Amino acid sequence: MPETSLTVLVLLCLAALLAGWIDAVVGGGGLLLLPALLLGLPHAPHPYVLGTNKAVAIVGTTGAAVTYVRRAPVQVWTAVRVGLAALAGSTAGALFVSAISRDVIRPLLMAVLVAVALFVMLRPSFGARPEGEERAKLTRARLVTAVVLVGGGIGFYDGLFGPGTGTFLVLALTAVLHLDLVTASATAKIVNVCTNAGALVTFALQGSVYWQLAAVMAAFNLVGGTVGARMALSRGTEFVRGVLLVVVFSLVAKLAFDQWA
Repeated sequence: MPETSLTVLVLLCLAALLAGWIDAVVGGGGLLLLPALLLGLPHAPHPYVLGTNKAVAIVGTTGAAVTYVRRAPVQVWTAVRVGLAALAGSTAGALFVSAISRDVIRPLLMAVLVAVALFVMLRPSFGARPEGEERAKLTRARLVTAVVLVGGGIGFYDGLFGPGTGTFLVLALTAVLHLDLVTASATAKIVNVCTNAGALVTFALQGSVYWQLAAVMAAFNLVGGTVGARMALSRGTEFVRGVLLVVVFSLVAKLAFDQWA
């Protein structure tokens, strides 16, 4: 475990708590957790920061996933298949990192996110749970689309670039599988467990994880993830939509800062 002051450790734990809550509700907790680790461990090698981030995040994500599965109508096997495709996609994306400039990706991504935010604001019915209606039947075509485009495509983006992967998963699962936002968040958590597990194994085999620090932060991340999942389930789609818009605009601001600051 790297040497850190008590103040830094407390701040990292609070960041892990809030990141777990954000990630459980709508994804995007890494937008807070990873920068917090970079600031709190300024002299740590970059692979150790990334590895520790995954070791913390997978605990909160798993806690949120378990909470959702117990209380929401989640098709676990569908989520696992999308997750395995995302794992394969992220591996492929990592192989192309050096071939594509991130300065090209950021402006395109910002434009997409702004368009998504406008769509969600102008279409209040997007991701709403129909009253008195059964959930749309999962057809083979939708399942294949979810596995290939949502799993493989967003997984590839995760390996290539990364920020906002959880949020993109929620949006894509809502659109492709016709899920309400709460169920899409639940499904995305299972997908995230698969992708985080693959990344964590890689970092662990390289010895690039501060396990003691990760264990302390993971306890807070687990609490945040569990509380976030319960709040999303109890407060429903409108609550998730509000958090989603905040996260999307925060991601746009971060990408703009990285691009031009």
